[in-house]
Amino acid sequence: MLGKQEQAPELSDARRRLPPAILAFFIQLAALVAVWGVSQALWRSGWGGLPVWMLFLLQGVVASILSILLAMAVWWRWIHLLFPVAVLLMLQWQLPAWIYLLAFCFTLAVFWSTYRTQVPFYPSLPATWRQVKALVPADRKVSVLDIGSGTGGLVLYLARERLNASCAGVELAPLPWLVSVLLTYLKKSPVSFKYGDYQAVNLSEYDVVFAYLSPAAMPDVWRKAKKEMQAGSLLISYEFEIPGVVPKLQIQDRPGAPSIFVWEL
Repeated sequence: MLGKQEQAPELSDARRRLPPAILAFFIQLAALVAVWGVSQALWRSGWGGLPVWMLFLLQGVVASILSILLAMAVWWRWIHLLFPVAVLLMLQWQLPAWIYLLAFCFTLAVFWSTYRTQVPFYPSLPATWRQVKALVPADRKVSVLDIGSGTGGLVLYLARERLNASCAGVELAPLPWLVSVLLTYLKKSPVSFKYGDYQAVNLSEYDVVFAYLSPAAMPDVWRKAKKEMQAGSLLISYEFEIPGVVPKLQIQDRPGAPSIFVWEL
């Protein structure tokens, strides 16, 4: 068992500021105004206008810098950088309208929950699955839950490799959840996948809970785990720590790779 652990701090700034999607909109708007101002200044100074492609690229660079200054997650920096360039390419290709609608529906189905939870679609890889398998007890029956299970890769793998484990997942994004259900049917696996928010799941029913979420979600995960999980159960997080709470184990398979953090309740 672990000794006394510190209380996870409240998510002050992350909770009080604008949701990431809304903040991203205003960042792109601010970048657009800045690029327009630069373009106007160059015209008035006699330098002439910049090429269209350079204006779009400049907007992406400015937006990416703003996202860094506003402490947005790393993936938003790349989204801001590439978004204007993608818009330019789509305008030049003159794609039919139904392709945009299809792309929008696909994106919405995959990232449905990101707006509210600040957790993007992060599929874990087989190397991580093998590390988690080593942490699941093999000498007794255990129940395992993957919160934010995505397309179900980890859950299906553990059910195949740990026959003593009862494995389940919960996912809030519609398309990844649907894929996990279809894979369960095709593989005839005994696992179960619940559609919804992990906050609605009773963690006391599980001996091992795995999470690959985001830094913003970890304090809430810890509060729920402390409240519901049984003594001796394990909370495992890939890549993201719980602020102010020292893990029992920190596992890194190679230098520079993300760590797996393990807390014993």
